[in-house]
Amino acid sequence: MKSICVYCGSRSGADPAFAEQATALGRGIAQEGWRLVYGAGDVGLMGVVARAAQAAGADTFGVIPEHLLKWEVGKTDLTRFIVTETMHERKKVMLMNADAIVVMPGGAGSLDEFFEVLTWRQLGLHAKPILLMNVAGYWDPLQGLLDHVVQQGFADESLLGFVQSEASADAVLAALRRAFS
Repeated sequence: MKSICVYCGSRSGADPAFAEQATALGRGIAQEGWRLVYGAGDVGLMGVVARAAQAAGADTFGVIPEHLLKWEVGKTDLTRFIVTETMHERKKVMLMNADAIVVMPGGAGSLDEFFEVLTWRQLGLHAKPILLMNVAGYWDPLQGLLDHVVQQGFADESLLGFVQSEASADAVLAALRRAFS
């Protein structure tokens, strides 16, 4: 079974399309027979994607640090629910248990997770696909920043090839199917 690590906001964001696409992604992960790996919260887009995946029958694997159990409302009814001591341990366990990473709209935590897996990919520590789910152009500024980093000589052009951007859950799911075939 393939496992998809989804990084996303603990808030729902301003655009209703974010939650709509989170629902579609969770449902799609289940329909593909894949497992959802995520931050184990039951709030914001995290809760939306997890509830959609569960409702459609997906195996769910959540990882949350102890200090966020109340803040992110730890979703304890998952197939597997792991509590870690630190944020770093959470990120490590999530990545180790995933075959691909999808980054949905989110805030500083999602950016932290994205940059860590991108850095690890750049350093050759993994070769897993990294997909930005660029709903309503949410990640356009991030893509511009990555272009700027390369243009200013702080990374090779190859950095841009480590990240694929797709506008919808359907496009992300199609890209993952291609990556796994």
